[in-house]
Amino acid sequence: MNQTRRILSSLKLANSLYSTRFFTTHSLSYQVAHLSPSISSHFAIFYPPICLFTHQNVFFSSKPEPILELVVSEDWSKKLEQELFDTKPELSHGTVIYVLKRLDKDPFKAFKFFIWVVDKNGFEPSSAMYSLLLQILASNKLMKEFWIVVTKMKEHGFFIDGDTYKTILLGFKSLKMSNEVAAFTHFYNGMIQDNAVDSVVKEVVDVVLGLEWGDEVEKRLLDMKVSVSDNFVVRVLKELRQSPLKAVRVFKWFTEGCGWKHNEVTYNAIVRVLGRYDSVNEFWDMVQEMKSEGYDIDIDTYVKISRRFQKIKMLEDAVKLYEHMMDGLYKPSMNDCNLLLRSISAISNPDMELVFRVAKKYEEAGHALSKSFYDGIHRSLTSVGRFEEAEEIMEAMRKGGHEPDNITYSQLIYGLGKAGRLEEACKVIDVMEANGCIPDLKTWTILIQGHCAAGAVDKALFYFAKMMENDFDADADLLDILVKGFLNQNKTAGAYKLLVELVKNIHLRPWQATFKTLIDKLLGERKIEEALDLLRLMKKHNYPPYPEPFNNYISKYGTVENALDFFKALSSKDYPAVSAYQLMFQSLFQEGRYSEAKDLLYKCPLHIRKHKAICSFFGSLETSTTAST
Repeated sequence: MNQTRRILSSLKLANSLYSTRFFTTHSLSYQVAHLSPSISSHFAIFYPPICLFTHQNVFFSSKPEPILELVVSEDWSKKLEQELFDTKPELSHGTVIYVLKRLDKDPFKAFKFFIWVVDKNGFEPSSAMYSLLLQILASNKLMKEFWIVVTKMKEHGFFIDGDTYKTILLGFKSLKMSNEVAAFTHFYNGMIQDNAVDSVVKEVVDVVLGLEWGDEVEKRLLDMKVSVSDNFVVRVLKELRQSPLKAVRVFKWFTEGCGWKHNEVTYNAIVRVLGRYDSVNEFWDMVQEMKSEGYDIDIDTYVKISRRFQKIKMLEDAVKLYEHMMDGLYKPSMNDCNLLLRSISAISNPDMELVFRVAKKYEEAGHALSKSFYDGIHRSLTSVGRFEEAEEIMEAMRKGGHEPDNITYSQLIYGLGKAGRLEEACKVIDVMEANGCIPDLKTWTILIQGHCAAGAVDKALFYFAKMMENDFDADADLLDILVKGFLNQNKTAGAYKLLVELVKNIHLRPWQATFKTLIDKLLGERKIEEALDLLRLMKKHNYPPYPEPFNNYISKYGTVENALDFFKALSSKDYPAVSAYQLMFQSLFQEGRYSEAKDLLYKCPLHIRKHKAICSFFGSLETSTTAST
């Protein structure tokens, strides 16, 4: 109960909570809890001539929110530009990145803001700003503005790095923008060839990676007489991202050997390199150094590092970084917070202390607790089976003005199913309906999934039927769950009948993976006719053919008639390609079934029997057979 009080008091949900509920093994009941408000306090230089500086701006942090609020308050116009001028904003690298990041859903305004910052306000851009804006424009198909920014980037001497190029190219391909793919690839390749700085960057990187750091490395670097700039430092660090400790050494050498003073741009570049498992100690040291120099991690850098930490389960560091950012100028968004809570709750045994820390920081920033925030905490609690506390959060959610919805109840059903408490999971449906919340397809899917995972396929089918009675049709996701539930209970025939019935009666389009899984299982049980039926269904749904398991099965156990039926089912044309026949003959030969191969050849259409490749194939067999005798 202490942990429960800690959750609720840390969020300042209310001075007291009444009628708080928890689950028992028999029913949904209420328990009164009173939390004392006092508990909430618990959360309580020398410049050698060898290195040349092309330019070096000092970026001081400025408060970004007033600028962002003004930009989003009205449509872009000369009046808005004048209002921005009148505020005399103290622009910094981090502030511009912050505003651009928050304008990613309004790409045209992001473009206009950037142009105003650079062209009309005389602000020196960075490669990170260009990369972020290009990705925003590319993903929203603003091609005219995209190419304007690309041109400006080239004019300012900036280089599109490989990661940005790949991200944008993949986006173009996913949007089927073939002309842009070709044009952008051509531009990128030309930029690499024309960029003289690239060879210098490569030379520096080769020296650093080729030798252990020492006097020899430093001497070689000094002899290069490199021209140091923000852009040059950033590019060198990016090329060293797979060797983060050497990147730190080079970062320090730019100051020690060249007298270069790092700024917000270059500090953000180095922490991006260091934000990983094998250099996390150096990362935190650099963050502290950066802070002592008066610089902040920009919001784009934060998002990239935080998601990297979450992806590789460095959740303690992800939460620590979130806390650091919430204490600074560039506070993460509500969505960033939700993603972090989701990552914490997704692991098998979530650390609730991390959830509490995120909640505390969010509250300290003065944010009103949103429905999604409550759901994030509720998800974490239900995933580890702490249902009493999860119920208290649901009650607090109500008192905060947010009624639990399908998302909230689905999380509860999932947690109960995961804990094997299926009867209680089923009762949640009744509670939902009593509270005026109608279960949706996702809710039914989670309930059915829980029963399938527990091996209770018959009960899963009961709730599937009940779902259908409530006018919900299954989708491909639910069908896949049911098919796997049947197969895990060795009920292959039932899985087959269910799929065929749903395709026939509600015109459901199963996933390709579902077809493949069931075909493999059917052939494993020597049910060739049913497997061929599924192959025909795949063809009707325009999925690519799936010949491999049929070739293997027919060559070992099948008949000539099976092979002919397979050829008919394989292609939408009268006959499949010659290669399909070749593969089947090859499989039969490998199994030593020469007579079946000849019988099959005799029943094949004339153009196959007379085909040069097929004749050659059988001719080589006759030759090898004669030679062996």
